[in-house]
Amino acid sequence: MQSFPTTRFSPFETTLWYATADAAPEYAELDQTIAADVCVVGAGYSGMTTSLELAKQGVAVALVEAEEPGFGGSGRNAGHCTPTFTHYTLPDLRKVLGEPWAERLIARQTRANDRVSGMIRDYQINCEWQQNGYFMGALTPAHIRDIEAKVETYNAVGARTRFVPREETEALTGSPRFLGGWLHEEAGHLNPLGYSRGLARAVMQEGVRLYARSPVTGCRRDGTRWRVETKTGAVLADKVIFTTGAYTVGGWPKLDETFRIMRVFVCATQPLDPETRRSVVPRNTTMHDGRGDIYVYKYNREGRIVASMFPMGRRGVDVGWTHKVMTDRLKWLHPQIREDIRWEYLWWGELDMQQKTVPRLYGLAPGVAAMTGLSGRGVPTGSMLGGILSEWAMGLPEKDLSLRVEPLKAAPFYMSYGPQLSLRYFRARDWLSAKTSGTPLPPHA
Repeated sequence: MQSFPTTRFSPFETTLWYATADAAPEYAELDQTIAADVCVVGAGYSGMTTSLELAKQGVAVALVEAEEPGFGGSGRNAGHCTPTFTHYTLPDLRKVLGEPWAERLIARQTRANDRVSGMIRDYQINCEWQQNGYFMGALTPAHIRDIEAKVETYNAVGARTRFVPREETEALTGSPRFLGGWLHEEAGHLNPLGYSRGLARAVMQEGVRLYARSPVTGCRRDGTRWRVETKTGAVLADKVIFTTGAYTVGGWPKLDETFRIMRVFVCATQPLDPETRRSVVPRNTTMHDGRGDIYVYKYNREGRIVASMFPMGRRGVDVGWTHKVMTDRLKWLHPQIREDIRWEYLWWGELDMQQKTVPRLYGLAPGVAAMTGLSGRGVPTGSMLGGILSEWAMGLPEKDLSLRVEPLKAAPFYMSYGPQLSLRYFRARDWLSAKTSGTPLPPHA
């Protein structure tokens, strides 16, 4: 039985995005001691957009990355850019976060795609950007009630979404399975590594000193400044921001204990026949089948279906079985697919999960902050966080930020198994809902 890798940080070169993104720019390594106003650690979306915002305001920024920009979740994710929240409804989020924090974060997140599309436009980033919307299907009557509530609450804060009735869903999606659905018209998808490399070019264009292959080994006081050390160099800075997320290794004591890792895998098919593409997701939207045990998919520019799921049981351990599950779900949703499906790429990513499933801003020491806990909403969330972190670095009072600054706190023990238990609960709930309503179940449900 061929198995997935069980160690962290699976080879970057196995991703479809590595094979298809524009080549990376030349990156220097940090091999001396330099000075900067702000040192940002971690060149993912959050780190690069923070650096970009600061540099545009005349701040001297050094951006230090252990591998290359986009090596972590920013270059491995499935490429969906949907400016929503996962797990919590907007009314629930207001209860969890309280005001004014909830309303501020909702405003930032629901407009995050404006920032993404604006940066792609302004810096001419070649990343397969398609803003053709996001469709979440309803497979049971209970799903329809949830979707109607989403339309009402998201539209109330300015999002452009609508309920899609059953008679329209097949024309929109190419699937006969849905009873209705939620269409978020402002959502999009892209090549996430292409976007990462485009942001890297943008930050360097704006004057940020970006250093790759320079893992941070520590951060300590050095007189009135902070000294961020690597094996061969250091940055002396007034302020330091850690944006390493799920790929945090060292840098600041116990920062990697603020979340728990949840793994996700992504597969990509061969380029599908043009005739198939005309009837399967004909408008090139991002598709979510609506189940709690999610199956999310879209096309890349070559016409490959790029689909993602969470591992469960044999799925995510046995490669052959995993391919079968992915194929059976796709063909159940789209029974018109006649050609054989070959999954030519398969890779892993890691999510920095924590119980609130929204990012957490930690005050580590005077002048030092960290952001973790994106919990799987990488592209839009990471892109909008640069605005919040740059405001912190520019001295905006904490009471006026869009995230509460919290003391460093380890994720509770139950987060080691909680996300997987939640996934199994959602799967059982959907199975029961389908059985009681007499609606069909997908294979392996």
